Amino acid sequence: MTSYSANPNAIRVMIIEDHPEYREVVEIALQREDDFRLIGTYGAVEVAQRSLQNRDDRNMPDVILLDLNLPGIQGLDAIGSLSEMYPGAKIIALTQSEKEADVINAISLGASGYLVKSATVTQIKNAIRGVVKGEATLDSRVAKYVLDAIRSSPPVEQIDGHLTPRELEVLELLADGLTKKEIARALNLSTSTVSTHVVHVFEKLQVPNAPAAIAKAFRSGLFRS
Repeated sequence: MTSYSANPNAIRVMIIEDHPEYREVVEIALQREDDFRLIGTYGAVEVAQRSLQNRDDRNMPDVILLDLNLPGIQGLDAIGSLSEMYPGAKIIALTQSEKEADVINAISLGASGYLVKSATVTQIKNAIRGVVKGEATLDSRVAKYVLDAIRSSPPVEQIDGHLTPRELEVLELLADGLTKKEIARALNLSTSTVSTHVVHVFEKLQVPNAPAAIAKAFRSGLFRS
């Protein structure tokens, strides 16, 4: 299914999800918003990949909602190939709450967002908008999986850049699953100031997004007392 928006700046979204009822709920939710343009829904990675091969840049996705449990090529295996086919697309992985290992693995493969299937349509829409702005969506349950898994491992990485106390504070709140606006409220800062801190954190840790920053912080022992 494809929908069109009169908004020239609409976010182009592709859905790869094999569950018809769940897929339809997300489709309807996105089609009701003027800032989204649904450019394709597919039940398998292979079909989506064939579609991407035949598109020009104007019809390529800005965001791909990717189920991790799919027939044929699995979602985890597809993250790298989809990113290679179109590096400009942000990938939001969808996972069941018990699939902790999938979430951990998806971090290293470069997904920009992680949502459990019980997320509301509002959370899904906000996640899409967030990753386009350079934010990374970490469902609170997903964040717990990530942090618990990494906490159980000893530090194995060194960090070259020194984070300031404020940058570390911002990173810790990102690890708790807070958005930039929520961090701004918590620290009594402007959102733009928080955004600047986040950019500096990413630069110093040499990572592309919040999940990767959180993972590296724990691997290096940065969050340890």
